[in-house]
Amino acid sequence: MMEAEPAKGREEGLVFRLMKVEDIPDILVIEREAFTMPWTEEAFRNELTHNHFAKYMVMEYEGRIIGYAGMWAIVDEAHVTNIALLEEYRGRKWGERLLDELMRTASYLGMKSITLEVRVSNDIAQNLYRKKGFRPAGLRKGYYSDNREDAMIMWADLPSYLEI
Repeated sequence: MMEAEPAKGREEGLVFRLMKVEDIPDILVIEREAFTMPWTEEAFRNELTHNHFAKYMVMEYEGRIIGYAGMWAIVDEAHVTNIALLEEYRGRKWGERLLDELMRTASYLGMKSITLEVRVSNDIAQNLYRKKGFRPAGLRKGYYSDNREDAMIMWADLPSYLEI
């Protein structure tokens, strides 16, 4: 997301950049495909225009937005709000690349740690997060409003940007 240097992945045609309001229609397609309780256009618009803690990026492949990720950067902690990839592009380790870029951006912004919530039933995501250094740190009972499923809270330390 840091535009000053080429993003890793460019050799595969992947480009990471800041999300713009004009991207919201494409983001909503991904959001509706990936989540049972998708965010609304208004929610994304508010994040991009009114929430000064919010940092969102998109991942493009051959000029098409195929994934996105967002976080709130508060003091020295990053809180992942959402991360999603179009289903047809899953299984290529590109979700991992998206998470890597989000974590790199958080580190660049001076964040020392990063946290997220994940459904207790989502083993695929939990395995990815563990691979990236996230550790379980508790549960949020009934966190998901669609089915009252619990969320696992996970945390990871971030290296300083100079170490990346």
